Amino acid sequence: MKKIFSALLAFSMVSWYSLPVFSADIQIMDVANDYWARPEIVDVVSKNVMSVDQSGNFYPEDTVSRVEFVKSLLKLLSNDNLNVNISNSFTDVSSSNPNYSDILRSQQLGLVYGYPDKTFKPNQVMLRDETQSVVSHITKDTSADLSVINNFSDAAEVPDWAKQSYAKSLAYGLYINYPNPNELRPLDKLTRAEAAVLLAKIDDKISLVKDEYVGPDLEKTLAIEHLDINKKAPCHSVKITNKRNLILSGNVLEVAFSDKFRSELADAGQDVKFINPQDISTVEGTLLIPANSVFKGTVLEVKKQRWFNKNARVYIQLNEICTPDGKKIDLNAKPFYKDYALKEGPWMTAGKVALYTVGLGAVGIGSGVGFAFIPNPAKIGTGIAIGAPIGAGVGLITGLVTPGLKYHAKAGEQIYVILCDDTSIYK
Repeated sequence: MKKIFSALLAFSMVSWYSLPVFSADIQIMDVANDYWARPEIVDVVSKNVMSVDQSGNFYPEDTVSRVEFVKSLLKLLSNDNLNVNISNSFTDVSSSNPNYSDILRSQQLGLVYGYPDKTFKPNQVMLRDETQSVVSHITKDTSADLSVINNFSDAAEVPDWAKQSYAKSLAYGLYINYPNPNELRPLDKLTRAEAAVLLAKIDDKISLVKDEYVGPDLEKTLAIEHLDINKKAPCHSVKITNKRNLILSGNVLEVAFSDKFRSELADAGQDVKFINPQDISTVEGTLLIPANSVFKGTVLEVKKQRWFNKNARVYIQLNEICTPDGKKIDLNAKPFYKDYALKEGPWMTAGKVALYTVGLGAVGIGSGVGFAFIPNPAKIGTGIAIGAPIGAGVGLITGLVTPGLKYHAKAGEQIYVILCDDTSIYK
């Protein structure tokens, strides 16, 4: 069956380009799909690092205050619930301030400091150079060549106090230079869209942040590894973190029917089970799913075979993995076929048509021989010449117009399934 599947996959490669993207996008009403910072805005909103209002608006062009940036940074670093054990030393921040605890958390961690006059100025708008100073402050030390700033047309606008910060941020790729990639615009006010981009970049490179600023519950990416089960898979990446192994959507796994399956006996809602006969591991050697785990699924729909050689189609949803040690893993996967349907491949269909053609061709030969032999035994050859093409033609037509094939799979027969969502395997 696997060979049949491979043939069908090769036969219908072009149709794979029309498959949907396997990820859900959140709705942000005032950020268009082609907005320059939309991916990063979606990312930080989905992770609750930044938020939208009750109407779903993000206000990407609005400015960001110091306290707003602090709150987002605390969430990003998983320190928004840090216990405060210092006293308030700011003259412009009272305990009645709704952001009182977050301001003190920032001071306790040393994220964003106050001013020499003992003020914090929570509502003051963040400038881009101040923001880069914060980024430089919380990231690990590295040698940075100040001359890299000269690659930008407005290098002269970078204040002396911010040059080291900019050099370090540029070295790490943690900076913003939109819309003109040749400009840093250090004295511009920071917009919410720019803050989202910068925060998303920090999140993507969280390993660069100094340990003292990272909360104990923060998930850290340790490595990006790869699966190589099917060359045609849209994705081959697996994210390895300190908390889980994350098989990204679009990866393809290989599983096998645990029992024989017949489409004519299946109904919507019926349970169906698969197993993985071998360990599923990354190319780099990380075990993801141990051998003999059970993949539980449900039959969504069965379309019976139809006239004119339309094969039966079976639609299945896989929704859970149970490992041998009892761990349960949420799953959203479907067969890696065109339209996610299990069906017999084109070679099986061709075989059916060939059987009809050969079979009725033989009948035609027999009939031709009979009709020729009875009046004149010497005309057997003529009977064969006439009967064979007629019988084969009738067989071909019959094979093409009769109902298609049912879908059958043996126990242990392997298929490919594609992940429609990321699959988290917690450690």
